[in-house]
Amino acid sequence: MQNRRFGRSGWQISEIGYGMWGLAGWTGSDRKETDDSLNLAVESGVNFFDTAWGYGEGLSERILGDLIRRYPDRKLYAATKIPPKNRQWPSKPGSSLKDVFPADYIVEYTEKSLQNLGTERIDLLQFHVWEDSWAQEDEWKEAIQKLTQEGKVERWGISVNRWEPDNVLKTLETGLIDAVQVIYNIFDQAPEDNLFPLCKKLDIGVISRVPFDEGTLTGTLTKETTFPADDWRSTYFVPENLSSSVDHAEALKADIPEGMTMPELALRFILNNPDVHTTIPGMRKLPHVRSNVSASDGKLLDPQLAEKLKEHRWDRSPTQWSQ
Repeated sequence: MQNRRFGRSGWQISEIGYGMWGLAGWTGSDRKETDDSLNLAVESGVNFFDTAWGYGEGLSERILGDLIRRYPDRKLYAATKIPPKNRQWPSKPGSSLKDVFPADYIVEYTEKSLQNLGTERIDLLQFHVWEDSWAQEDEWKEAIQKLTQEGKVERWGISVNRWEPDNVLKTLETGLIDAVQVIYNIFDQAPEDNLFPLCKKLDIGVISRVPFDEGTLTGTLTKETTFPADDWRSTYFVPENLSSSVDHAEALKADIPEGMTMPELALRFILNNPDVHTTIPGMRKLPHVRSNVSASDGKLLDPQLAEKLKEHRWDRSPTQWSQ
């Protein structure tokens, strides 16, 4: 496992992290299988784990807390998120900060996450949604500075709304945010335009989420794929999105090198960019852990292939179903 410096925090974190959303909102989760997968990840060198209170109303955080206690001799970085008070994912333009992240609410959910994790301090606490119009409001700034001074949070981050990588730039310029989490993959290359250059300038840690485009970049979806009604993907992969996603995945197959799978190529595309410090695929099963961590071997893509993959950029705008 290769490590990368996580911006100005100076942390050396695994370039393959562990996304823990799959513990809630997705069908087919099994606790023993989850714990086995988490253990294998740690033993394979993964030390960065991304969760959120919103993943099972604290369940995912508690599972991460159990993992941290199983490995007291290892530094495992816990990154979690404060849910929006109005429970709107993503936030909407024009949303009021007082309806989403008022100061007392930020403090309340910091305490909830500390209790769930069972730690004295949260390594990285992120806002789960964001609007850049809040950049100059004092309430959130005063709240996070107070919590930092009290030793309850070490670093602060923002998880950027889907397909809105520029909806955080002014906030980053405040100097109060240490990390940004953004969708970045073979299709979603827009963060390269403005976000990554600013993060590099300000020495901000970059977390790439959704490396497989919610499953499209595994190459396993078809236009006939369906999901159970209680699986959030049933509302994301509406016919319009599913059809386009499968078409884009099919177009990519012609550029996959011999002997490489689509998921491996998806991870290697992300790791090929030095502006990204870690990527957080979901890994609920042991084979997922083995295949994902194997992509971290320090080998770069062939320059011609890397250039070819730029042609698969797919710029999308937020829609009613893009949650």
